[in-house]
Amino acid sequence: LFPISLLASLGRGPKEIVYNKLLPYGERLEAEAARFLAQIKENLARAVQLQELWPGGLFWTRKLSTYIRLYGRKFSREDHVLFIKLLYELVTIPKLEISMMQGFARLLINLLKKKELLSRDDLELPWRPLYEMLERILYSKTEHLGLNWFPNSVESVLKTLVKSCRPYFPEDATAEMLDEWRPLMCPFDVTMQKAITYFELFLPTTLPPELHQKGFRLWFDEFIGLWVSVQNLPQWEGHLVNLFARLATDNIGYIDWDPYVPKIFTRILRSLNLPVGSNQVVVPRFLTNAYDVGHAVMWITAMMGGPSKLVQKHLSGLFNSIASFYHPSNNGRWLNKLMKLLQRLPSGVVRRLHRERYKKTTWLTPVPDSHKLTDQDVTDFVECIIQPVLLAMFSKTGSLEAAQALQNLALMRPELVIPPVLEKTYPALETLTEPHQLTATLSCVIGVARSLVSGGKWFPEGPTHMLPLLMRALPGVDPNDFSKCMITFQFIATFSTLVPLVDCSSVLQERDDLSEVERELCSATAEFEDFVLQFMDRCFGLIESSTLEQTREETETEKMTHLESLVELGLSSTFSTILTQCSKDIFKVALEKVFNFAVSNIFETRVAGRMVADMCRAAVKVRENQCLSLVPLDDDVLHDEELDKELLWNLQLLSEITRVDGKKLLLYREQLGKILQRTLHLTCKQGYILSCNLLHHLLRSATLIYPTEYCSVPGGFDKPLSEYFPIKDWGKPGDLWNLDIQWHVPSSEEINFAFYLLDTFLQPELIKLEQYATGKLEMSRDDVQQCLAIVHNCLIGSGNVLPPLKGERVKMFPFFADLSRENYRETIARVTRKLLHYLFSKIITLCLFFFLQVISDVLQFQGSHKHEFDSRWKSFNLVKKSMENRLQGKKQHIRALLIDRVMLQHELRTLTMEGCEYKTSHQEMIRDLLCLSTSSYGQVRSKAQQAFFTALGTYNFCCRDIIPLVLEFLRPDRQDVTQKQFKGALYCLLGNHSGVCLANLHDWDCIAQTWPAIVSSGLSKAMSLEKPSIVRLFDDLAEKIHRQYETIGLDFAVPEKCIEVAVMLQKSEHPSSNFTGLRSEEIQLGIQRQKEKNAEALRNYENLVNMLLDCVEQRNLPWKFEHISIGFLSLLLRDDRILPVRAIKFFVQCLNHDAIVVRKVAISAVAGILKQLKRTHKKVPVCPYEISGNPKPSSIQAGDRPDNQWLHYDSQSLPKTKEAWESCCFVEKTHWGYYTWPQTMTVYAPVEHQPKLGRRRDELTEAEQIIYDHFSDPKFVEQLIKFLSLEDRKGKDKFNPRRFCLFKGLFRNFDDAFLPVLQPHLEQLVADSHESTQRCVAEIIAGLIRGSKHWTFEKVEKLWKLLCPLLRTALSNITVETYNDWGTCIATSCESRDPRKLHWLFELLLESPLSGEGGSFVDACRLYVLQGGLAQQEWRVPELLHRLLKYLEPKLTQVYKNVRERIGSVLTYIFMIDVSLPNTAATKSPRVHEFTARILENLKPLMEADEEIQNHVMEENGVGEQDERTQGIKLLKTILKWLMASAGRSFSTAVTEQLQLLPLFFKIAPVENDNSYDELKRDAKMCLSLMSQGLLYPQQVPLVLQVLKQTARSNSWHARYTILTYLQTMVFYNLFIFLNNEEAVNDIRWLVIKLLEDEQLEVREMAATTLSGLLQCNFLTMDGPMQTHFEQLCKMRLPKKRKRDLGSVVDTIPSGDLVKRHAGVLGLSACILSSPYDVPTWMPQLLMDLSAHLNDPQPIEMTVKKTLSNFRRTHHDNWQEHKQQFTDDQLLVLTDLLVSPCYYA
Repeated sequence: LFPISLLASLGRGPKEIVYNKLLPYGERLEAEAARFLAQIKENLARAVQLQELWPGGLFWTRKLSTYIRLYGRKFSREDHVLFIKLLYELVTIPKLEISMMQGFARLLINLLKKKELLSRDDLELPWRPLYEMLERILYSKTEHLGLNWFPNSVESVLKTLVKSCRPYFPEDATAEMLDEWRPLMCPFDVTMQKAITYFELFLPTTLPPELHQKGFRLWFDEFIGLWVSVQNLPQWEGHLVNLFARLATDNIGYIDWDPYVPKIFTRILRSLNLPVGSNQVVVPRFLTNAYDVGHAVMWITAMMGGPSKLVQKHLSGLFNSIASFYHPSNNGRWLNKLMKLLQRLPSGVVRRLHRERYKKTTWLTPVPDSHKLTDQDVTDFVECIIQPVLLAMFSKTGSLEAAQALQNLALMRPELVIPPVLEKTYPALETLTEPHQLTATLSCVIGVARSLVSGGKWFPEGPTHMLPLLMRALPGVDPNDFSKCMITFQFIATFSTLVPLVDCSSVLQERDDLSEVERELCSATAEFEDFVLQFMDRCFGLIESSTLEQTREETETEKMTHLESLVELGLSSTFSTILTQCSKDIFKVALEKVFNFAVSNIFETRVAGRMVADMCRAAVKVRENQCLSLVPLDDDVLHDEELDKELLWNLQLLSEITRVDGKKLLLYREQLGKILQRTLHLTCKQGYILSCNLLHHLLRSATLIYPTEYCSVPGGFDKPLSEYFPIKDWGKPGDLWNLDIQWHVPSSEEINFAFYLLDTFLQPELIKLEQYATGKLEMSRDDVQQCLAIVHNCLIGSGNVLPPLKGERVKMFPFFADLSRENYRETIARVTRKLLHYLFSKIITLCLFFFLQVISDVLQFQGSHKHEFDSRWKSFNLVKKSMENRLQGKKQHIRALLIDRVMLQHELRTLTMEGCEYKTSHQEMIRDLLCLSTSSYGQVRSKAQQAFFTALGTYNFCCRDIIPLVLEFLRPDRQDVTQKQFKGALYCLLGNHSGVCLANLHDWDCIAQTWPAIVSSGLSKAMSLEKPSIVRLFDDLAEKIHRQYETIGLDFAVPEKCIEVAVMLQKSEHPSSNFTGLRSEEIQLGIQRQKEKNAEALRNYENLVNMLLDCVEQRNLPWKFEHISIGFLSLLLRDDRILPVRAIKFFVQCLNHDAIVVRKVAISAVAGILKQLKRTHKKVPVCPYEISGNPKPSSIQAGDRPDNQWLHYDSQSLPKTKEAWESCCFVEKTHWGYYTWPQTMTVYAPVEHQPKLGRRRDELTEAEQIIYDHFSDPKFVEQLIKFLSLEDRKGKDKFNPRRFCLFKGLFRNFDDAFLPVLQPHLEQLVADSHESTQRCVAEIIAGLIRGSKHWTFEKVEKLWKLLCPLLRTALSNITVETYNDWGTCIATSCESRDPRKLHWLFELLLESPLSGEGGSFVDACRLYVLQGGLAQQEWRVPELLHRLLKYLEPKLTQVYKNVRERIGSVLTYIFMIDVSLPNTAATKSPRVHEFTARILENLKPLMEADEEIQNHVMEENGVGEQDERTQGIKLLKTILKWLMASAGRSFSTAVTEQLQLLPLFFKIAPVENDNSYDELKRDAKMCLSLMSQGLLYPQQVPLVLQVLKQTARSNSWHARYTILTYLQTMVFYNLFIFLNNEEAVNDIRWLVIKLLEDEQLEVREMAATTLSGLLQCNFLTMDGPMQTHFEQLCKMRLPKKRKRDLGSVVDTIPSGDLVKRHAGVLGLSACILSSPYDVPTWMPQLLMDLSAHLNDPQPIEMTVKKTLSNFRRTHHDNWQEHKQQFTDDQLLVLTDLLVSPCYYA
């Protein structure tokens, strides 16, 4: 390997955009970029030093991202590093406003995107600031209280940011991260999810090999151990997989994955959730927590290769086992995942090959040679995946994924991939009846087109298929089938882009050095001409079929239908591609054909006409000089007033064919000028519109910059064949460095011509319009429209030569604007404004539309439109994707694509470089737009609003200028506003879905204007709540503001570190700025200004709150506006500033408002306010090892250790006295200490250091006094409780966390001050058993218990004395409606609390959960409530769990179903703590296996008994002890409930002892699908289904098989039958774990074959089904011994039929021989059915063997018939292919068998 330093010096220069060099003005860009960069560096550094984050900092960072879009990363490495450091510092400013943080983050991500540019030596970024930011934002403590509003996008931006910074974390980061997050890894707690998410996001995996000891080696064994031992797919398992996948990809060859491969593949297969067997129970969590397919694929591709080849073996196994799911007849919700797998795998392998073979070496760790993929590896991979891909071509979800997979596979091994695809394509092209087949195969061939045409060393015969394919695809141009038509166009266009259409057949005589394939190709190319002509005939047919003269003329539809326009697009682009690629001779023939067609027919101008004109344009574009001379310019027609179709058609033709290279037009300028003069003023609208188009195209052709040719080889194909041999260029990529683009750059002559046209045609129109506007000239409406049309076309034709409005602009790049001439843009602007005011007075609507177009283009248009550019960019990317070569990379695209990309770069420049300075003339135009947006015509308004929003998005800072004008319309004191203006103004505030929303700019000044205006507009005269449209507008506005509001910052300080980096940035060279450092007074001034800004923001904030409060208090404000206003106020709560006192008072009073909406807002708001008023509680560090008196363990050990013993609940040493309480060290959070202790463990300081409790009123702050006064007032509290105990929506209400937060806050901030007032209410509420009152008291009690966290011992003791009787009453009054709420109440109270603090509660709950007094229901509820409390405490209460278990065990034989279910669930939680994770000490809590052993003892009598187990237990308890058997059955029912509950929740599936229960379940479970069975049987069946899907450890496999073998000897056939269903699911869900254990495979094989000979018919048939399933998923293989075994069995002799008496119909029991013979037949049938979609070599012989038994006695005959009919059903589709496998004799026999005999024979 290179030494690192050497690598660093190898060209890692700046990475710029190469396409800039290819622009016609490319050489001028160097200097321009340098100027631009210097300006950015200077101003950015300056803004940061002056502490001006907004607008300066933000503005210049935006400019920097524009710079990157235009020039790529064109700066020196030191600049790059400085930019990154500066932005990193800016992003991590703690108090930064979120919207600014996102802006900076996006730019930083962009700067870090190409990680190969900067190595770890150049850049190091700390990880902790990022972690603190994520913690602050994603796990915000205040967001749920409404004190912070974050946008939805913030999560993904932050995660991407961490991903981008990850490679640059320092080498010690890994160890620090592990120390930080390991303590969170408590598997029973939500913190586990958080820890693993952080690990997945932050852990660096790209360290160089010499640092691996500091990197993944520190955690790999620990995490993979954890992953292997978790069986039940908890939520965090997916994140671990993502981490492993990334680790594997970054370190190929440095980790030995082999020991884990079977486990990995088993889990990936399970994660696809494929259905197995008939009635499988789906575990919902397997669906929601399944692995992400993308990451699974990453992992697989990274492990491939290397010496062992193990992964490839498993991958083949995986595809073998799931291949049949890909067959088009299968469908289900699992299909998407399977398709994704197919699409991603090949692209993953291609990416890896690219990395290993073609990519430049960078500082990232290269793959060691020993682990690179060899050619053999690639071939094996392609072979294993190709079958499923070919099946998936015709899938129900469409062929897109298959086509993408084929595209990548064909890059690797064309010779394996393309022939089978072609085999499917040729028949599909012939068939007429199945169009779906055609579209599917064509889209796949398009995918492999490039590999097919370029042939190459692997697949030289590829190109010979091209012509036959093209000729056969022609019939697809079919006017009757739209989708077929489109795919055919795409197909033909794709192939003709790749291949020069030149007839090379003459070369055969000249050269003799050609290879065989080349000769074949040469003779084939003679057909090209024929192909082109036939294609044209087809197109003419298409055009003629779409000419519906009569209907078109009558209905005045201007537009084509959507489909027609798509076809038009397809036709014209395909045709122009073909002409671009033809040789001169073919072109001449084609040209004549087109023009004859065009000239000899006359088309209507709307549909057919457009298509023909498009074809002509295509021809002209390719070779101008041969065409223009053909245009008919007969003069005499033009004099006719009456417009006939011929004239229209000729005009249309002319206007289209002038879209060519401007230089060629100069020859015809006289004629063109004449024609325009005669046609522009035609009276017929269609006529003058066509003529305007002609003008528009002429101007565009003369003034724009564009490439003039797109051939696939530079210089075209017109060279003589002796010098140039086109076949060599088939499928050749363009060479980026010798593109040799022919540009059209306007010459001065062309510019003169353009201005001549403008002077001649635009000038007079403008003069006319101006006279009309001043009233000097009368014009009809149509005339005005015509004038405007001409003006508009001139404007969009010459947009880029007219300089922008007023004020000279900084010349960024050459503009061909000659300023000495009149600037028409100015004139147009001036005239149109005059005209507007005139029209407004006269109200002529139709003209206003044209008008809007003119105005918006004057404002925006610079030669191309943004939306057009965006859609072209999109389509460019689509084409690129469908034809790119990912294997070699390095921009190996086709030349036409590369030229397109350069053109897009040019347009991007024109769009981004335009000045966005906001000048006075713009201001006037935007005001006019506002005027139109509030006019009285609905349609005009909506069009104007669109233009208005676009303009707002374009110019910087114009929003602030326009807001007051919009708000004018909403002022309540104005009398002259109409309702329509009012609505218009509201729409202007609302904005469109993508752009700016004026009502919600992130800026105090704007909000302080708009929000109060919106609220007080409720008093406006124009506002009426009767109009639904207005009501809806206000709803939308309020909703949009709530949705988009983000907390706006109050503090804009810039920390010291940013400023240091800024100073360095300013000093850096290349390009250096001529800017000397800032003077200290300037810096002082900056700091001063920033302080003023903060103060002003604060002032604005308080003003806004006060204004909103003023608005609400206005008299007769409609209720709707009151609600809107309260909503706005609730958005203004913050975590860094307490709400003004007046607002606090307002919200507290709103708690008792009449409207429930307002009360709900107030409850959240007051909870938030209480959080703001919370006093901080001091914490002190402690050492857990000292407290426990145990030394620190040397290695990591989780679970119950001596040093975390002191956290356990121990009833001997509970803090029951004041001294004990104060000396006890309480740890509130449950996860601390389970896995490891944190570096510094902090707990709350003792009481005397905490804020004072029991304060008098005069010790409170003003804000606190308000709350204190209200809640001490009995009347207020009474009213509040009354409101809180009303029901909102019947039956839908739940325990409300917001109300809980309100009470928790009250008791936390004011300790027990309000208890005396509340106590009588609590007692009264508890006694009332109504649902809503119970809920209310549960919320208050939970708030009380959690709020008492910091109370002194006396207060707490007093509290519990009050609460215990209340809770007892509540629990005895519990009802169906309320038990959920009490469960939530107790769970919430215990959450994150030290159990020793709550010992009163636990002792109370454990008193008697099953007293049986209140009946079964109350018992179940008490258990539920208890479970809620204990589950929150997790591992810290082993003593309580033991007590509970001891108490429950004798009661397991409960009769009542609901109590049984509850007990099952409680048992799950009791044993949940007993986990089998690595490095975990044995738990102190109850252990599963001890319990199960005791249970097995009690179930002995059932195990030993042989007869059928019936459920004969009556539901009431009989007197006296029942026999052990009945007890056993009752016990079993409860145990079943427990096993079912734990299947979904616990971490590990069945434990060894639980497996011993299986024989019992097998015996009970019913065979048929029938729901009428009793509970016991249903549960047994469900339980088996869940257990069979469990993941097994390899060491459990022999145990399970032991149980199965034992049961197979059982004498209940039900049990023997059920084993088989269990076996199917279990094997599929643990496939590779079984395959990895040869002994197990043999056992299973033996088992199934033994059961084939079972005496019970059902068992035999089930065994056959199982066998065929195991064969189908390739678990067993069809080998010689098996086949001979079955054939032997088939030959068993049958006893002769005795002559029976006619009278006696006796079914004799089948003899053993018959059974054996049947077994043999079943075996053969299983083999045949195991390959439903193809015919392996052994199949024909087996079918023959089978057919010999068609006349055997039943049940054999039945089996044979079924098998044959199934064979026929599954092989019918592709019988033509399958037939090939049989000999003629076999076919005869088969046909006899499969065709059912005639009924009458």
